[in-house]
Amino acid sequence: MTSPASRAFDRWAPRYARHYARWTLGLAFLSGIASRFGWWGPGRGYGTFANFIKYTAQVNSFMPARTIPFLAWAATVAEASLGLALLLPLRGRAARVVALASAALLAVFGLAMAVSFGPKEPLDYSVFSASAAALLLARRSESEAP
Repeated sequence: MTSPASRAFDRWAPRYARHYARWTLGLAFLSGIASRFGWWGPGRGYGTFANFIKYTAQVNSFMPARTIPFLAWAATVAEASLGLALLLPLRGRAARVVALASAALLAVFGLAMAVSFGPKEPLDYSVFSASAAALLLARRSESEAP
């Protein structure tokens, strides 16, 4: 037999956990965008897009140098789009696609970090944890209508 508090938690936790995951993932993507354009202020994050391109080259050290600007802009567009989409009250297939795309983007970023820097950095920065959260977000709750 479960306690009333446990039953109450089981009712509200899945719904609020999804909102929490959506908002924190979305805001994390958008915070990265703010950092690379210097919107957090001087001395915070990358500070400039040129510095972000340098970091992109470090993360993707295995890629040809000529692809780095494209990769930096592709990551920026993907993170901005997914960050905004995660904050929207999307439902059904659209929400699932955004969550899966977020999980894939984070997994690719984590793998690139692991290849270039070793496994410690993506683990320290919780990149794989964020990818797993996005993957769980993509899973439709049993209580959610089809």
